[in-house]
Amino acid sequence: MTAQTLSAFITNKLTSTPSEQPLYHQLVVAFQESVAEGVLPRGSFLPSERDLSRDLSVSRVTLRRAIDELVSEGLLVRRHGSKTMVAPRYEKSISNLTGFSEDTRARGQEPGAIWLSKKIVTPSSSEAMALNLTLSEHVVRMERLRTADGKPLAIERAAVPQAILPSPDLVKDSLYDALDALGMHPLKGLQRLRASIMGKEDAQLLGCEPGTPLLIMERCCFLQDGRAVEFTQTRYNGDSYEFLTQLQR
Repeated sequence: MTAQTLSAFITNKLTSTPSEQPLYHQLVVAFQESVAEGVLPRGSFLPSERDLSRDLSVSRVTLRRAIDELVSEGLLVRRHGSKTMVAPRYEKSISNLTGFSEDTRARGQEPGAIWLSKKIVTPSSSEAMALNLTLSEHVVRMERLRTADGKPLAIERAAVPQAILPSPDLVKDSLYDALDALGMHPLKGLQRLRASIMGKEDAQLLGCEPGTPLLIMERCCFLQDGRAVEFTQTRYNGDSYEFLTQLQR
């Protein structure tokens, strides 16, 4: 992508589709379309505001208002001082048994977690079925907002039998690190992936608008002896994630 290509694309959008919307809003739509059509690739940096305002013949105030809105929507991210980049899409393999922290570090980012709740409770019917427990046994149930370099990316709700994980306080950043420390390393698992849209609560936690695409992954993992060790539902921002799997015949 060159600055000239981007400017030509946006100028064409502004002039070919007259609109009664404010100019900053027209710029927002044009930038969104430039990303959707690959003119402005994910992970690329925008030209400077000075150069863009000159090439598009718009004021820097109007341009900055459009960029601010795109930043608040999560399409753009301000990095390295005044530079602005298109938010990257994160790839996650669904062929390997890895956790959020491991995946995030593999991308060169710092994983983080904001605790929403952690408690010891009797399992729900779905947790009991997945973990092969009775409704009178107990699980450690943990809900966290998972972040990469401080940016919210996913909501993670995990349940582990208390017989395997005595206390949620043993989990710091990575659930799998805590299980490894107890000698309870998951070796295999089953995953289910489905699409949905964000409700108000998910959207607020992930910094998105209600109705934003949501990818929901449910995972049940097992120890070497066949015992179920983890049942986790992770809700990913569908605008930021792509899931990959390797196929062979």
